[in-house]
Amino acid sequence: MEKRHIKVWDLPTRLFHWLLVLLTIAVFVTGFLGGGLIELHGQLGLAIGGLLAFRLVWGVVGSTYARFTQFVPGPGRVFAYLRGQWRGLGHNPLGAFSVLGFLILMTFQVVSGLVSDDDISFTGPLRVLVSQDTATLFTGLHQLNVWLIVALASLHTLSIIFYAVVKKNNLLFPMITGYKDVDDLALEPARGGGWLAFVVAVLIAVGVAWAANGGLNPPPPPPPPQTAPAW
Repeated sequence: MEKRHIKVWDLPTRLFHWLLVLLTIAVFVTGFLGGGLIELHGQLGLAIGGLLAFRLVWGVVGSTYARFTQFVPGPGRVFAYLRGQWRGLGHNPLGAFSVLGFLILMTFQVVSGLVSDDDISFTGPLRVLVSQDTATLFTGLHQLNVWLIVALASLHTLSIIFYAVVKKNNLLFPMITGYKDVDDLALEPARGGGWLAFVVAVLIAVGVAWAANGGLNPPPPPPPPQTAPAW
């Protein structure tokens, strides 16, 4: 059967994926070790926040298979996949749920970290915007959500291994090269997501990271006036 070598994942999508993998590992290690690494942990969290903002924008203006409108599954796609009748490129319906779940969990992790306060060594850059009770609540949720992320990442990894070993479908290789061999001649290669879209997404991501680091916080109150001592 004739096969075609066609483009699936654009370079920005692949860079996002692998940078997020590396940053997620780094932020987990620094958060687990704590101590003097906690400030680095916070900076890595800001970088992840910028990456997530980029991906959300790229899901609108990126190339074909990076767009949410293309891979977010409806009931029809899910049932077709379960019956073995789904034909397509990019994320299959179950993989799409995994991606969406990971984006949601990671976004919550970043937001909760921005307003957290462990009363020891770390205060999130947006802590001043919430009450102490809210900061305490989100600090606890931030710590619990780590294990949901670990569980989903583990499930995602096991799924990739399952597809490679059992279904003989290497999902990792296209995320490295951007290309996939397909035997369905009706499938179209990825299009769109040019340089203008990339620049817009990067600028928005930088702006989000700047705001997340307290760029829009109200200025601190002025110090009390100095009074001369009464002699």
